[in-house]
Amino acid sequence: MTTAYIRLHLVCTIRLSCLPGSDAIFLWNRMWSHRLARLFSEARRLGTKAAKGQNYRSARFCRSTGVRNRWLSTAPATQECSWVLHQDHFELLYSGICMRFDYVWLRDHCRSASCFNSKTNQRSLDTASVELHIRPAQVRIDETTIYLTWPDGHMTKYGLEWLSQNSYEGQKQQLVQPRILWSANTYKEANVPSISYSEFLETNEGLQEFLKNFLLYGIAFVDDVPATREDTERTAQRISHIRETIYGKMWDLTSDFSRGDTAYTKLALDRHTDTTYFQEPCGMQLFHCLRHEGTGGRTLLVDGFNAAEQVRQRHLKDFDLLSTVPLKHEYIENVGSSHNHMVGIGPVLNVYPWNKELYMIRYNNYDRAVINTVPHDLVHQWYSAHRILTNELRRPENELWVKLKPGKVLFVDNWRVLHGRESFTGYRQLCGCYLTRDDVLNIARLLGLKA
Repeated sequence: MTTAYIRLHLVCTIRLSCLPGSDAIFLWNRMWSHRLARLFSEARRLGTKAAKGQNYRSARFCRSTGVRNRWLSTAPATQECSWVLHQDHFELLYSGICMRFDYVWLRDHCRSASCFNSKTNQRSLDTASVELHIRPAQVRIDETTIYLTWPDGHMTKYGLEWLSQNSYEGQKQQLVQPRILWSANTYKEANVPSISYSEFLETNEGLQEFLKNFLLYGIAFVDDVPATREDTERTAQRISHIRETIYGKMWDLTSDFSRGDTAYTKLALDRHTDTTYFQEPCGMQLFHCLRHEGTGGRTLLVDGFNAAEQVRQRHLKDFDLLSTVPLKHEYIENVGSSHNHMVGIGPVLNVYPWNKELYMIRYNNYDRAVINTVPHDLVHQWYSAHRILTNELRRPENELWVKLKPGKVLFVDNWRVLHGRESFTGYRQLCGCYLTRDDVLNIARLLGLKA
């Protein structure tokens, strides 16, 4: 093993000395980095055996247009680690992830007492004061930590695990919010429990179980709630401030057409998300059927993320189109004393740019405005993509039908789950409200859930 390493070292040194320019050096380093990491790991294993537990370290120096690149590989007991100091960034191979950090980023995120207030968890460092061409004067790494000494003598240290979790490359491999995609059958087979009103209001365990179900599935139920507007409001306020909108705070949904919306009729409603005409659609809503004297009126629920994922898997170009083309949705109302004209703009599918994770679906064919934000050569493609998504949303196997009754409160993630209803007869009173998404996720995180 030692002979092989010496040969490789000599070959690399000879070839590197012949390569012109820092770009060639960088490409050569990239090509050999993984091989070197494996060789260093094997050398450490043999060296540890021979030296009774001492860590094996190796360094290589090479010149490229005045820049001194330093490769160092350490091999702690559980993780393989190697790194190189480039002219404009630091490259780290750790835990199977090759990460790159701009030096300004490394200086800006320093967690020393003078740069970061650990009591308030806020940055104290003035980012604008950091030299844009800063470069560390010294770098040292042990089995768990990297130490960077800057030209002014200030030292920054990072845990290697922290860097792997907070690097761009690490974030690409993580979900912001874990979830379980479902069809009607998979949701029923999961046998997700409802939470009783008393557990929900009085215990953190009951609240945590409720929020866990809500985060995973986008819907959750609370049972045994007294069929009053006041108790419904109390249920909502357990996890969030009620978001006041043009409909007020708590609203009663009846078929009196008191507002300029199809929801205030007895007609069937196709699947949709609410308030697409807000710049930020409401994140969560709840429904409680206080009274129904008649037939029909079942509630339809569809996991929009599940349907969108099917489109992504089978029609990636259509998924990309739906996630990049902005549309307008609007709500125009002139009924009685209510006069509103709301406009919201955004794509049907909203994804995080770094990991392509879907975080919001804005789908409402009732409220979609005139399409005047899409150029001619994309309009037909958009209609085709929209049709593919609609067909997925309308698959019978994706439709979960629920009969809401007095006492059962339904919470819906309005950024994920579409809802609708079948037509009904008789008098039907539905009480509900919109909730502030940030509040709900805040409570979930405080209870130890990933949100």
